[in-house]
Amino acid sequence: MKPFPKIHDVYVGRVVLGTVLLTWTVLMGLDVMLGFVSSELSDIGKGNYGLTQALTYMVYTIPRRAYTLFPTSAVIGALMALGQLAATSELTALRAVGLSRRRLSLAVAGALTTLTLLMVVNGETLSPWAQRSAEALKASAKSKNMIVAQYSGLWAREGDFILNAGGGQDRSNGKDTWLELRDVFFYEFAEDGRLKSAAIAHIAEHRPGGWVLRDVTRTTFGAKSVTQTHVAQERWESKLDGAALMAGSDRPRYLSSAALAAAIDYRERNGLDAGEFEEHYWGRWFYPINVLALCLAAIPFAFGALRSGGMGKRLFIGIVFALGFWLLQTQFVKLASVYKFDFRLAYLMPTVIMVGVSAFLFKKRSG
Repeated sequence: MKPFPKIHDVYVGRVVLGTVLLTWTVLMGLDVMLGFVSSELSDIGKGNYGLTQALTYMVYTIPRRAYTLFPTSAVIGALMALGQLAATSELTALRAVGLSRRRLSLAVAGALTTLTLLMVVNGETLSPWAQRSAEALKASAKSKNMIVAQYSGLWAREGDFILNAGGGQDRSNGKDTWLELRDVFFYEFAEDGRLKSAAIAHIAEHRPGGWVLRDVTRTTFGAKSVTQTHVAQERWESKLDGAALMAGSDRPRYLSSAALAAAIDYRERNGLDAGEFEEHYWGRWFYPINVLALCLAAIPFAFGALRSGGMGKRLFIGIVFALGFWLLQTQFVKLASVYKFDFRLAYLMPTVIMVGVSAFLFKKRSG
């Protein structure tokens, strides 16, 4: 490949980034507006949930919406940007000075890599926190109770124990953050299914060192007797953690990969189905791969037919291309869920197919 001045890479990257950001902004604006009109307006007036709370809720959901819409925005924006460069013959001029299609692909990938990494970080940090905050705000306002727990009505199983918490919330003292559950019932069962004991703890705290139960009243059922004891505080040796409990109350697609991994481990330890959590866990890992592969696979469409087409044609092809990929991947993932084969394979196969078709078209048009 001939030496190529970096200024051309910067120029192509700037055009692609500008169009992607514009497309992303428009799609997010439409999504927020439709979500507000179709969902939040009907909830206004329930309890203390007013217009201010509804608007705040929508603001909290923006990081999650940005994460979800970025792949579609990236492929549509990249297609529109490259199509516009092709329509104005700028790509022809760039190729005349040594810009190969392979180098063009690298320029596009380099421009989108930064945004993709930012969205990966967003999906692991800001987006889950903001979505939980939004749901807690909405539940609290609609119930007319400002101390409604973020985690309410929880049920969990850990070995021979079944736990039921009336409510709970995250707490912090400025240095440490821990999960606090209130009015927690513990049911312990014997191997034959017999109830061995039942206990109620006024407070159950999950701190870095493990579980601490406060104000515990326990009833133990013997073969011919029943005894009751009360202690002010005791430790509960358990592998159950806050992330697993959070996963039990939140939708898996709104969780970080760390919380999903904790939920998968918890379910596998207790013989529960972890399929839905595995689906979203591996989806997080394949997210950056899908974004870059999808955009690179769309590059051949920026040449040939798009040169003679207008903005509407490029937009249409971009939408169809993106929807086709996500529909194909969704079907593979659903098949993996039904027939119990590896989700990694389900996420990988559509990417390989799409990149293979694109490479064929790329080679054909280069020939």
